[in-house]
Amino acid sequence: MKKALVIAPNWIGDALMAQPLFALLKARHPRLVIDALAPKWVAPVLARMPEIGRVFPSDLAHGKLQLSARLMFAQQLKNEGYDLAYVLPNSLKSALVPWLAGIPLRIGYRGEARFGLLNVRHANPPRDKRPPMVEHYARLALKPGARLPEDLPEPRLRVDPTRMAATAERFGIAPHTRVIAFCPGAEFGPAKRWPAGHFARLAQMLRRSYPYAQMITLGSAKDAEIAAEIVSEAPFVRNLCGQTSLDDAVDLLALSEAAVCNDSGLMHVTAALNRPQVAVFGSSDPRHTPPLSQAASIMWLQLECSPCFKRECPLGHLRCLKEIEPEMVFVELRKLLHRP
Repeated sequence: MKKALVIAPNWIGDALMAQPLFALLKARHPRLVIDALAPKWVAPVLARMPEIGRVFPSDLAHGKLQLSARLMFAQQLKNEGYDLAYVLPNSLKSALVPWLAGIPLRIGYRGEARFGLLNVRHANPPRDKRPPMVEHYARLALKPGARLPEDLPEPRLRVDPTRMAATAERFGIAPHTRVIAFCPGAEFGPAKRWPAGHFARLAQMLRRSYPYAQMITLGSAKDAEIAAEIVSEAPFVRNLCGQTSLDDAVDLLALSEAAVCNDSGLMHVTAALNRPQVAVFGSSDPRHTPPLSQAASIMWLQLECSPCFKRECPLGHLRCLKEIEPEMVFVELRKLLHRP
């Protein structure tokens, strides 16, 4: 094997949980060149992974066939000389590009009628029996059914201190400022979002204990509304949701002293930067998609109704998040802020 193409997942968090696969491939085949075809909103994260060479950003929309665009990418990649491809999403359409590009060995999990599109197919366990996602992806580095190494590397992203300083300056954050980041969004839905009022109460507690800290919110434009709710109750918090690129957010999280995140892509980014964080879980399961860092503290009540994996609380009470009180998160955050 000399050159591999990865068809990357559609979500930032999944892309980061796939990084141990890339590290395992590099450990087994040190001279292997790994490139990635990734959605443009995921590409900046892959570009910061030391195992990845080139990244081909795409506008391929989640859930759409877009056959002409896939044919175009296949033509572009046909002459790159890839020996094999790893197809990480389970959909049929995600396997089309490497097949159309004539890449000889195409590896992935059994999915939507992908017989023929993939020629090395791993058994895809039922969702309720699926191992943690990091193990799920890492198994693709081995023969189907082979045993994984006991210790997989944790995801890590490269950062550039000069670039971090420039990003901080651009957003008016003075050098040596204690920054605490809130990541209040979660793409999947409200059942993964800690209430805005809880974030605001936490911010007020932090303000009393750390009066010179700069608190910021980070996220996409979709998260700006919930961040505005936080700022309405805690006006000293700066709402940067929708104002930063993903690269900017990575830089700002890298210089943050701590973060409070929902189960989201930015939670996994914070973990890959090895920054202290409190990760709040509601409808999802930290046993399946945890922040992969020793610097993370997980808050999950593990109620009888969770994890339900629903976008909205099917029982209408959202106890799994509302009953994680700001005082509980504050205690954990203080431990992280004072950890040697």
